[in-house]
Amino acid sequence: MASPNFTNQDKAFSPRPDIEKALDKGFIGMTKVFALSIGLILVAIALVVTLRAWPAITRFGLPFLWTKEWNPVAGRETFGALPVIYGTLVSSFMGLLISIPLGVGSAIFLSENFIPVQVRTVLIFLVELLAAIPSVVYGLWGIFVLIPFIRPFANWLHDNFGWFPLFSTAPSGPGMFPAGIILGIMTLPIIIAISRDSLAALPPELRQASLGLGASRWGTIFRVLVPAAISGIVGGIMLALGRAMGETMAVTMLIGNANRISPSLFQPANTISALLANQFAEASGIQVAALMYAGLVLIVLTLVVNIFAQLIVNKIKAKYN
Repeated sequence: MASPNFTNQDKAFSPRPDIEKALDKGFIGMTKVFALSIGLILVAIALVVTLRAWPAITRFGLPFLWTKEWNPVAGRETFGALPVIYGTLVSSFMGLLISIPLGVGSAIFLSENFIPVQVRTVLIFLVELLAAIPSVVYGLWGIFVLIPFIRPFANWLHDNFGWFPLFSTAPSGPGMFPAGIILGIMTLPIIIAISRDSLAALPPELRQASLGLGASRWGTIFRVLVPAAISGIVGGIMLALGRAMGETMAVTMLIGNANRISPSLFQPANTISALLANQFAEASGIQVAALMYAGLVLIVLTLVVNIFAQLIVNKIKAKYN
């Protein structure tokens, strides 16, 4: 009796070996563990910070968020985070006002065929190199180069538009203005890299179909490509915002470290990260708990910003789908 002849198709549908099934199950389980570990790490960080901040939470409560005074003198301890919350939000959003148009515009320029490939490769390398510069170097550059460079422009703004609250005081060196500019420069590589990857990952059929229907090149970019890649672009902006809100060394060197609230961008200010960097090493007692409370506030602010960004992305997706 002749043995049956198995074709390649029959072999393709033959039962898989048990070892392959076991490896697949093991890989799926491993990826689940990795995914869950991210959430567990975040919960662990928040839990530890909350436990260390609990003495300050029970003593100062929610008024900690809108109290302006920060006085660590023993016997008269009064701690309030409103000035540093204000400084964190204003400096971060000022940085984004600079980095979003420059970053998204640069990403479009680098993802489309506006320049030869050789030049584009060099520019992409320079963007990545910009992200690799340590923050302390940005701080030193800001002190010795940026502040002297922008001082004439800041003086001109104060002399001509001093009636406007944002420019109502004369520039005095370190302050919110140079800190916001340095944050804009530091967040540029994140926005450029993620936005460019999101645009480059789009199927080429989108460009071809839009151009084939008679749309101009710029119409294709702003009405087809950017909306299609908006989730990645917004994700990059949110990562940049997180970097700006948590940046420590460069901001500490440039913002002036003054716990005050002023509408003027030329006045010294402070951020939560700068406050922690300046005071944590010498803090003791309830001051440590107050600093951890401020760190917990920064975690919550970052969480709220990311939730808000996800809602924006979902709304934009629903508009274009």
